[in-house]
Amino acid sequence: MDDRKIACDLIERLPDGTSLRDIAREIEFIAAVREGAAELDRGEAIALEDVERELPSWLIR
Repeated sequence: MDDRKIACDLIERLPDGTSLRDIAREIEFIAAVREGAAELDRGEAIALEDVERELPSWLIR
């Protein structure tokens, strides 16, 4: 399914009165999920052990 069709289907499922900002957030979320899935398909995933090791440094500012 192409990106335009996905966006149209998403918008059709949202309730009437959904704000443009909320629509944009939903589209951004779907785009991020699809991007992550594509990265996994390409073997670009980060190992869980690496995330667990690096996570504390991401949270501390």
